[in-house]
Amino acid sequence: MGYKRAGCEVIAANDIDPEMAYHYKLNIKPKHYFLCPIRDLLTTDLPKELFGIDILDGSPPCSTFSVSGNREKDWGKKKHFREGQATQVLSDLFFDYLDLVGHLKPRVAIAENVKGMIMGTAKGYAKLVMARFKELGYRPQLFLLNAASCGVPQKRERVFFCALRNDIVAPMLKICCQEKWISAGEATTDLQTLTKSEKEDTEFTSNTDKTWWPLTNPGEDYGSATVKFGPVKCWNQKKLCKTKPSNTLPASHKNITHWGEPRHLTFREYKRLNSFPDDYQAKTDDIGKYMIGMSVPPKITEVVARAVIDQWLLPKEART
Repeated sequence: MGYKRAGCEVIAANDIDPEMAYHYKLNIKPKHYFLCPIRDLLTTDLPKELFGIDILDGSPPCSTFSVSGNREKDWGKKKHFREGQATQVLSDLFFDYLDLVGHLKPRVAIAENVKGMIMGTAKGYAKLVMARFKELGYRPQLFLLNAASCGVPQKRERVFFCALRNDIVAPMLKICCQEKWISAGEATTDLQTLTKSEKEDTEFTSNTDKTWWPLTNPGEDYGSATVKFGPVKCWNQKKLCKTKPSNTLPASHKNITHWGEPRHLTFREYKRLNSFPDDYQAKTDDIGKYMIGMSVPPKITEVVARAVIDQWLLPKEART
C-alpha cells in the first residue's frame, strides 16, 4: 500500500496465508502472487522481470522480537500460528528473506521489523542482518522511525533496514520524519456516528472491560486502574486518548478501546489510525482489524519509499 502511494508499481507479492493472499490481491492487485513459504521462491521458476528489480521489500513476522512477546524464549523454536496455519521458525525468516535478496539481486532491499530487534540480546540478530547484507554485496543502513512523526495518527516505532547494491553510486540515505503529530480524535472526527452493525461489533462483552474502562484514564491501560482500585491485575487493554496519537494498534483488537465511549474501535477507525485508505476492503471487520494490526502503516512505508526513490533510484541529475 505504501509503495503504491509513493508511485511504485507493485508487480509481485508473497505470503503463506490464503486469507492474506485474498485480501492483498483484492486491494493491491499485484501482477504476480506466490502463495508459499518464502524459501520456496529460491527454487521456483520466477518471472525474469523480478531479477534486478528496483526494490525488494520484506517484513518477516515480528513476534519473536516484540517486547510484548516471549522474545529469546521463542528464538529457534517452531511456531504454529495464524498466518497460513504453518509451522515455522520465525527468527529464521529474516535470513530466508536475505537469501532471496541474494537470489534476485534487487537494486535496493528494504526490510522492516519491530523496535525490539535493536534492544537487548536481539541486537545480535540486527548485527547479523547487517553483516549478511554486506556479504551479499549491499551497503545497509538502519533507521528507527516513529509512525506518528511520519503523518500517521498512531505511535508505532519500527526499524527499517535499507540496503543499496554496491554497484550503484549514490549518497548515504537520509530519512527525515518531522510531521506534526495527529491526534486520534482529529483523525476520526467524522467517523463517530456508528452504524447499527458497528455498535453491535464494538460493544463490550467482557466483565473486564465493563468494570475497568470507566475507572481508567484516557491514554492509560487498565493496569493503572487495577493498581488504584482493586487486587485484579490486567495490563493489556488500553484506553486511547482523544488528544494524542493512538497507541500501537494490536492485531488483538479487543485490547484497544475508545476514549469517550465504552466500546472497542470500528474497522473504519482502525483504517484511519493506521493510515489505510477508507476504501480498503476486508471480508469482515474483525479480519480487517486483525490485518491492520499486523501491518506496517502505509504512510511510514511511503516516507521510506519516497526517500529511497529520490535519493537512490532516480538518475543523478534528478535526485533531490
